[in-house]
Amino acid sequence: MTIAEWCIFGAVMLYLLTIAPFKAAAGRTFDNSKPRDPAFFQDPLRARALGAHINGIESFPFFAAAILLAEFRGAPQNLVNELAMLFLIVRIAYVFTYLGDRPTLRSILWNLGFAINVAIFFLPAVKGYLPG
Repeated sequence: MTIAEWCIFGAVMLYLLTIAPFKAAAGRTFDNSKPRDPAFFQDPLRARALGAHINGIESFPFFAAAILLAEFRGAPQNLVNELAMLFLIVRIAYVFTYLGDRPTLRSILWNLGFAINVAIFFLPAVKGYLPG
């Protein structure tokens, strides 16, 4: 498996680990028979964790598709790997800014992550213009 493919797995783990600690730390106040109970997410930090979790789910399909497209269409693997790792680093920072209630920085990081995804997606189209 390539580093970029491991980053796909890392993106899944990131969005799961964004919410799981809050549910686990809640003890009996979290009812697993009602995992989406709005009352549980009334706490501001839990609400932000849920927002980051949902956004991770929303960003995942484009990331996974971009990686697989780039690999299947013969984009330079080193560049795909580097951009995938950069995306994951940006997403980790995004989660921390979401939890830390830093909306402006969070939006900047979201846009940066999206731009990285777009770059990965179009790598096969521009591979003839890249050095090497």
